[in-house]
Amino acid sequence: MALFELTRASIGYNGTPVLHEITLQIEAGERVAFVGPSGAGKSTLLSTLFAQQRERAALVPQEYALVKNLSVFHNVYMGRLHRHSSAYNLLNLMHPLAREIEAVRPVVSKLGLEELLGKPVGELSGGQQQRTAVGRALFQGGEVLLGDEPVSSVDPLQSRRVLEAINAAFPTVVLAMHDVGLALDFTDRLIGLKGGRVEFDRPTQGLRAADLDAFYHPA
Repeated sequence: MALFELTRASIGYNGTPVLHEITLQIEAGERVAFVGPSGAGKSTLLSTLFAQQRERAALVPQEYALVKNLSVFHNVYMGRLHRHSSAYNLLNLMHPLAREIEAVRPVVSKLGLEELLGKPVGELSGGQQQRTAVGRALFQGGEVLLGDEPVSSVDPLQSRRVLEAINAAFPTVVLAMHDVGLALDFTDRLIGLKGGRVEFDRPTQGLRAADLDAFYHPA
């Protein structure tokens, strides 16, 4: 049974079309990357899918959606705000509880952020902020992670570490990615978008980045 499904979907904003006649299915257990040039519609497609499974999915948005004056701990903890009462969350905001700190610690450790646990997010680099946003999604958990360029600000070594953590934590992963090499290494299916349309839908096995040169740079 498909976890996500679109049939000839055309989607736009304020009367401007972005996606045209999109038909696709994504099954539980798949690891999928949307690739394509800037403006191809990858973010719009990811948002459309997230709306279908909001209760079952964790999202890493492109703009991170962090609270800059709060610490790494608090931003990661926000992934589970819905599990607790408002009073409990307020108490944890004012005086972080030891049990919640210990629950968050393994997540940030996987992302190389443990030494920054108490530091305000606004004082971090762009890559550190992005890893914090990923940490929030990991802490939230769920059946599927959707990530909009989740390692675009992270160095190559850390990028692989982050994607490994994502794949280990979620049975289904759907990513919008600009780095084709990482997409090939960490997903099993590529969906190529251009001009708001699906240009190809192929398994990653046997594909090389060079095989997509014509897609990005047509003659």
